Amino acid sequence: MNAVLVAVIVMLVLALLRVHVVVALFLGAIVGGLLSGMGLDATMVAFQDGLGGGAKIALSYALLGAFAMGVASAGLPQVLANFLIRRLGGSGEADPKTALATKWMLILGLIAMSVMSQNLIPVHIAFIPLIIPPLLTVMNKLRLDRRLITTCLTFGLITTYMFIPVGFGSIYLNDILLFNIQQAGLDTSDINIMQVMGVPALGMLAGLLIAIFFSYRKPRDYENLPITAEEHQEAPSAYKVWVSIVAIIATFAMQIVMQALDFESDGLMVGALTGLGILLLTGAVDWKHADDVFTNGMKMMALIGFIMITAQGFASVMTATDEVGPLVDATANLFGTNKVLSAGAMLVVGLVVTMGIGSSFSTLPIISVIYVPLCMSLGFSPAATVALIGTAGALGDAGSPASDSTLGPTAGLGADGQHDHIRDSVIPTFIHFNIPLLIAGWAGALIL
Repeated sequence: MNAVLVAVIVMLVLALLRVHVVVALFLGAIVGGLLSGMGLDATMVAFQDGLGGGAKIALSYALLGAFAMGVASAGLPQVLANFLIRRLGGSGEADPKTALATKWMLILGLIAMSVMSQNLIPVHIAFIPLIIPPLLTVMNKLRLDRRLITTCLTFGLITTYMFIPVGFGSIYLNDILLFNIQQAGLDTSDINIMQVMGVPALGMLAGLLIAIFFSYRKPRDYENLPITAEEHQEAPSAYKVWVSIVAIIATFAMQIVMQALDFESDGLMVGALTGLGILLLTGAVDWKHADDVFTNGMKMMALIGFIMITAQGFASVMTATDEVGPLVDATANLFGTNKVLSAGAMLVVGLVVTMGIGSSFSTLPIISVIYVPLCMSLGFSPAATVALIGTAGALGDAGSPASDSTLGPTAGLGADGQHDHIRDSVIPTFIHFNIPLLIAGWAGALIL
C-alpha cells in the first residue's frame, strides 16, 4: 500500500471516529512515515520541520481573531444582527414572508461576502469570525441549518479562486496552475482559463443548489447560547461603529497594498495589527477590557491555528516520503491508455493528496510535474490537461479536516459550541462539493 494513501485514510478515519483532528493528523503522519521506510526519527524530524510553515499562518489568524472580537466588542456586527432581528419582529413570531425574505437575504449576502473575500476584498476567511458569531441569534430565530451556511461559505471560498483569475484566483490559476503546467513542458498560452475551469465550477454550483433546496432546506433548532467575549460587549454607539468601519477598511487596505507591492511579510498579520491599533487608540475598545477581549478572540482562532500548524507537519512528512509520484504512476498504470478511467483515477489521487495536505495551492506544484507528461502521453488536449489538473488540485479543499475552507466556517458557526467541525463542516462540504466537482472535472477533461 502507498504510504501517502494509507496516511490520509488513517487521518480521515480517526477524525470520523471523533479523535481530535490535531491528533489524527499527527498519527496519520507517523503511520505514513513508518510505512514509507523513513523510520520514526526521520518522520519526526520531517514533521517538526514542517511545523514552522504553519506558525506564521497560525499567528496571523490569532491576531485576526483578536481583531474580530475587538470589532464585535465595539458593536458593529451587533448593529447588523439587530437590524435583521427587527426585520423578524423582535422577540415575537416573525411574519412568514418577512422570515423567508430575511433568510434569503442572509444566504445570498454570505455567499456574496465569501465570493468577494477572494478578489474584491481579498481577505479569504478573515470576514467569517467578524460577521458570523453575532448573526447566530438571527440564524437560530430563522431555524437555519448551520450546515447550509457552511456549504454557502465554502462554495464562495473555493469556486471563486478556481474559476475567476482575480485576487486569490489569479494566484491559483495563473501563478500556480498555468505556471507549473508550462514549467512541465506544455504550452498554455492559448488557454481561456475561465472557459476551461467553467465546467468544474458548474459542478460546485450544482452541489450548492442541492444543499440549499434539498439537503438542508428543513428547519433545524439550536439553543440561544452565549458566544465568546459577549460579557464585554457594550451597547453599540455611532462613534464606535464608525471607528470599527474605519478599522476594517484599514485592515483590508493594508493587505491589498502589501500584496500590490509584493512585500514578503504577511499582509494578514500586519493588517490585523493595524486594525487592533485603531480600535485601541481611538477608545473603541475599552482599555479596561481590551486584554480580555483580545485574549478571547485569540482563543476562538486557536484551534484553527493548531490544526494548520499540524497540517503543515503532516504535509511535510507526505512530501518527504517521495511516494506521491509512485501513487500517481501506479494509478495510471492500472488503466493503461484508457483516457476515461485514467482521468478519473488522476482526479481521485488529487482528492486524496489535497485532503491530506489541506491546501489546493500546495497540492498543484506536487501533482503538476507528474500529471502533465501523463496527460500528454494519453493524448489529452492542453485545455483538458488544465481542467484535469486544476480540478485535481481543488478537489479535497472542501471536505478536508485541515483546510481553512472548512476551518473558517467552523470558527464562526461554532462560536457558541453547537457546530461540530467534522459532522457539520467536513462531511457536508465533502458530499456536496467533492462528488459533483469530481464528476464535472471528469467531464471537462473528456469534452475539452
